[in-house]
Amino acid sequence: MLEIDSLTKRFGGLAAVNDVSVKFARGTINAIIGPNGAGKTTFFNLVSGAIVPTSGKVVFDGKDVTGLRADQVARLGMARTFQSTTLFDTATVLDNLIVGHRLRTQSGLLDVILGSKRLKDEERVCREKARAALDFVGLSHVENRIAGDISQEERKRVAFALALATDPTLLLLDEPAGGVNPEETVGLARLIRKMADSGLTVCLIEHKMDMIMNLADKILVLNYGEKIAEGTPAEIRANPVVIEAYLGSEHAAA
Repeated sequence: MLEIDSLTKRFGGLAAVNDVSVKFARGTINAIIGPNGAGKTTFFNLVSGAIVPTSGKVVFDGKDVTGLRADQVARLGMARTFQSTTLFDTATVLDNLIVGHRLRTQSGLLDVILGSKRLKDEERVCREKARAALDFVGLSHVENRIAGDISQEERKRVAFALALATDPTLLLLDEPAGGVNPEETVGLARLIRKMADSGLTVCLIEHKMDMIMNLADKILVLNYGEKIAEGTPAEIRANPVVIEAYLGSEHAAA
């Protein structure tokens, strides 16, 4: 589903991501972990088209998407969530989600002025997609609530639903369980597994290691912008280089 070849991003003399290569299989859950400043979010920004790589290649579902804009990559089926969930807080949850499917529509200003059939048909489809996404994440009961009034955990689920409303095949989730309690983390992990079981490919950045080790099929470890390991949770848990990167050489030796 996703193939990264020698991906590099330099900001002046700093290599935020340096010569990273990895492959993520279709229908799997893949985690990107590493200490703060390891280059994880920059990696997502490069993959999703938010920034252009200095060198290297990104191949998504067999298509070279290197250098494409974020909206172009999204139309090909890649959706992204962010560490901070930003919603239109004075609008309803449903209205927030209707925006998600707009990248699949064709109507423009003239359609709005004329009140065209295409506009009305596309508005109906956007609303249906939004409701289906809300149902998938278990939030049908809050569709008419003002987004600013829902809980942090519900905001996380709305972010998932907004990504799902774009009709993706690949989801990039940046710290999806950040700021929620352990019980809520379990629920979000269950939802991520449900996404993969439905046929989606998932890549996530997360610091909650218990969640990652129980959820991921494959883990990529970054440190100072470089790949230091990749493998199954069991392989990563036992890797002394990974232990040192997280805990320091004294702990690794122990």
